[in-house]
Amino acid sequence: MAEFILEIGTEEMPARFVPKLAAELEVAFAKGLSESMVENEGVKCYATPRRITAHVPSLALTQLQEEETVTGPPVRIAYDEDGNLTKAGAGFAKTQGVPEDALFKMETGKGEYLAAKKIVGGGKTADILPEICIKCVQSLSFPKKMRWGGYDFAFGRPVRWIVALLDADVIEFTLENLTSGRETRGHRVMGSGPFIVNSTADYFSIIENDCKVVIDPEVRKKTIVTEGNRLAEELGGEIVWNDSLLDEVANLVEYPKPLIGDIDPLYLELPREVLLTSMQSHQKSFGVQGADGKLLPHFLTTLNLEPKAVPLVKKGWERVLKARLEDARFFWEADCKVDMNTWLDKLENVVFLGPLGSVGDKSRRIETLCRKLAETLAESKGIMPGEIGKYAEAGRLAKADLVSEMVIEFDSLQGKMGGIYAERAGKGDIAYGGIYEQYLPAGPDTPVPSSLAGALVSMADKVDTMAGCFGLGKVPTGANDPYALRRCALGISRIIMEHDLDVDLEQLLTWAQEAYSGVKWKVEQPEALEKLKEFFAQRLRALFTGQGYATRVADAALGAGFNDIRTLKARLEALSVFSKEEDFEQAVLTFKRAANIIRKQGDEAGQELTGSYDSDLFEGEHEQAFGSRLEELAPRFDDLWENGDFTGLFGLLGELRPTVDGFFDNVMVMCDDGAVRLNRLNLLKALVDRLGRLADFNALQV
Repeated sequence: MAEFILEIGTEEMPARFVPKLAAELEVAFAKGLSESMVENEGVKCYATPRRITAHVPSLALTQLQEEETVTGPPVRIAYDEDGNLTKAGAGFAKTQGVPEDALFKMETGKGEYLAAKKIVGGGKTADILPEICIKCVQSLSFPKKMRWGGYDFAFGRPVRWIVALLDADVIEFTLENLTSGRETRGHRVMGSGPFIVNSTADYFSIIENDCKVVIDPEVRKKTIVTEGNRLAEELGGEIVWNDSLLDEVANLVEYPKPLIGDIDPLYLELPREVLLTSMQSHQKSFGVQGADGKLLPHFLTTLNLEPKAVPLVKKGWERVLKARLEDARFFWEADCKVDMNTWLDKLENVVFLGPLGSVGDKSRRIETLCRKLAETLAESKGIMPGEIGKYAEAGRLAKADLVSEMVIEFDSLQGKMGGIYAERAGKGDIAYGGIYEQYLPAGPDTPVPSSLAGALVSMADKVDTMAGCFGLGKVPTGANDPYALRRCALGISRIIMEHDLDVDLEQLLTWAQEAYSGVKWKVEQPEALEKLKEFFAQRLRALFTGQGYATRVADAALGAGFNDIRTLKARLEALSVFSKEEDFEQAVLTFKRAANIIRKQGDEAGQELTGSYDSDLFEGEHEQAFGSRLEELAPRFDDLWENGDFTGLFGLLGELRPTVDGFFDNVMVMCDDGAVRLNRLNLLKALVDRLGRLADFNALQV
């Protein structure tokens, strides 16, 4: 067994490229070794802004050998009438590198074919690695590739060196003007090199000690966190860590050196969100807060070297950040002098989406939807009559900050600044929460709004966008979803479930359509409504299966209806538990049989089935037992449904099933007597109607 190192040295890569390239190279190299039948103990890849390294700590020096059966042309083509090989047969032997007398006939599903056995593999790993390396380098993907120096080879950034070593031997291959070797380069300032790597055993030591490079991104991240926390503790504070920014910073440097800088305390008058955004977005720095959660006049940045003049470097960072904070302070003071109604007037000149009018129009629609939602949920959520108007006001003001000076400069603060400005204007907690949290959830793993106001404004905003886009025929296709409609549907669904909102989905979608006026739709509204409902069903199915629920269980729960998303999740959970019981499959077959009879025979019944039956028409003990049991359990079913006890409801099915089985085993539903036949169909219809509220049993394939 031997050790292998491949290092691709480049000009500085953008931080977002770095982890992606390491992951891609690891997958590609492992696949290349596997396909080449080279045994190994795994591939580990590392990346910095200037290098991508694949490390195979142990791999075989020769390929595995396998005997392989290869089929050639059909026998009727491979031999002539005299039994001699034709050109096709001889050509097959030559191509496979086997003697003609080693060929044999082989029966396949398509007939008799000429075949040969040959030994594949057994080559030297050193001879195979060059091709694997070239393919792996060429397979790395970038949003855009670039060329340099007049060469045809393209990469994310210019490639400056390549190291490829199998123990102490160079694995030589060429990419355009570059030939692999044993020469690497280090940190541009602290250890530029070049340095000669005599053996793979020396590589990591040279990278760390001579090149002054921390090659492992997790080590770089840990260094930043550990040292940052230590520096903050010395000041009596703690770092306001941001995970995505931490990942970015760790991939911006090769030698992380955290440094604390200071800011003028007067800037602490700015909102926390503004200060952190200025630090994080523009300077890739972190804030420092005290034990009380208030920001301290300090920030943490990460250098890419060990500075010789720390005070000078620190002063430079402080000067640059001060300029950004001064801008933010100017925007803050300017915005605080403006009445929010002035911004509402400006929204009339901001286009929302083509035919759908202005953002001002959208804000009025959100206002209408928030009012309807608040009225609908008033009793269940304890909304006082005098508060309904405040929820509507939150919707009306939701987009006002889009034309504020602060949001024009820091667009990531939209919504948040609107909430802060509304609070300063004395609009109250409902307006603050509704505006501040309107863009939540921002993705499948981000939290939903914590406040009820935020939940309502977020839902109103999202459903308005969906209704408008579907009316214009702008429906997501494949991976193309420019208006984030999938995220809107998922967000609305999560908000309803996590806030336990008693909202009828079809009613909400209808309200959203009705809020529009004067729009020339490309899709008729009834058709758009059906497409919207189908779209929600698809997103809910994806959500639930992504959470680990069986596809058939999710389909069955959705098939019973999903207008009440609030209780859908509880019904799905109960169905999932029910599906794991020992007699589940038999129960499904029983209830599917009832549903199938209604579906197939209902149209032939002579009149509409209502589910109302006459017990005086029952014949025999089994029909009477079924009818009596169904009548006995009906009130319990309704009580359990009213209380949302779906586990108890599925338990009732277990109690009911023996009498249903007895009915099917001993009673002819489609008997000759028309009145009795219709009564039995209505008896089954009463059962199916209740079952259909729990699950679509036809979707439960068993």
